[in-house]
Amino acid sequence: MSKLKLGLFGFGCVGSGLYEVLSQSKFTGAELIKIVVKNKDKQRKPILVPFSYNPNEILEDDEINVVIELINDSSEAYRIIKAALIRKKHVVTANKKVLSEHLDELIQLAQQNGVSLLYEAAVAGSIPIIRNLEEYYNNDSLTSIDGILNGTTNYILSQVNDGKDYQTALKLAQDEGFAESNPTLDIHGFDAAYKLTLLIKHAFGLTIQINQVLTVGIQKINKEDLNYSNEKKYKVKLVARAFKDNGKLFAFVAPHFTSSNQNLFNVENEFNAISVQASFADKQLFYGKGAGSLPTASAVLSDVSSLLYDYKYEYKKTNDSNLVFSDDRFVKIYLGSEDVNNLSKIRFYNSDEFYVSKNYSFRIGIVRLTDLIKIDWNKQNDVSLILFSDLFDENLDSKQLTNFEFLNRNSNYSIH
Repeated sequence: MSKLKLGLFGFGCVGSGLYEVLSQSKFTGAELIKIVVKNKDKQRKPILVPFSYNPNEILEDDEINVVIELINDSSEAYRIIKAALIRKKHVVTANKKVLSEHLDELIQLAQQNGVSLLYEAAVAGSIPIIRNLEEYYNNDSLTSIDGILNGTTNYILSQVNDGKDYQTALKLAQDEGFAESNPTLDIHGFDAAYKLTLLIKHAFGLTIQINQVLTVGIQKINKEDLNYSNEKKYKVKLVARAFKDNGKLFAFVAPHFTSSNQNLFNVENEFNAISVQASFADKQLFYGKGAGSLPTASAVLSDVSSLLYDYKYEYKKTNDSNLVFSDDRFVKIYLGSEDVNNLSKIRFYNSDEFYVSKNYSFRIGIVRLTDLIKIDWNKQNDVSLILFSDLFDENLDSKQLTNFEFLNRNSNYSIH
């Protein structure tokens, strides 16, 4: 493509960052023609590109051949992306929610109309993970992905692991601009889960909906849970995981106890990291800023520049994948609550440890992922759920998984 003519939707954090990056970059293969924004009354600094308030001024402009979508309204973003693809315009977006919910439909529209749909900035900000999964690992057999995919929760947990209480840490994140005034999408784990479904598509070839993925946030973690974590020299991290085993793919997003020998242990504050395990390349770590105006804008510009070479995602693994998504797996969990009766919300197949006191109790042991996903843990009052990195084979000898009852003599428990 000889020249890219850009139409930009949104001039917030990332949109204004893209304008700045374009202005300072030596990249000359694109020209920003028009910017569409929603709020006519918002004060904006003067720039050299005209603003418009009518989406059709971009969508129906035949000169504009690339639409960049960077708005907050997911319903409107879906309408814009779909309309642009139908009008045979390339689309670059950072909207992980829209992509996760409508990915196959949007891929089909792009392919039918001979245009590209690119979204590197939708996952992990400036980290070039999607294109690497598409290209670098194309001939390698990927086995797992573990990632810290949300800078807001990682910032909060960094403060919490250092001794601050959750509410103080959340306020700090909001003051620093890492958390929204309503941070639910981040702290309940949904933002990371949307991103994980996109990684799964490019790493393993499967289209997964977010309601298939166990999604647990960080908002229930308290000082008693952190006391245990500190005692064991762990750090609590919100980890998105996907891995395959025996022809099945497993995935979940939840707080994890991470230890010092794990790659994600030292990833702090607003930074993101993704650990990729492959059969031949072994384990590799991608690390960088997962949010922010300029880092995310740089990923958007990378997608734009690739259009000069007619770049498209090929989704080769979709055609080659024989995997089946499953939640039939044993995992090791920590369940904590002020009310000991809450620890019976799920069946434990054994108990490594059972601690009961007047003020707080917790139980550690093996449960089925199938049982975990049946419960909305974000809506469970006074219950903290944290996973261990230990993963258990689905074919464990049933004799090893006797259902231990409360105070079973084979459990390691204490009452205080």
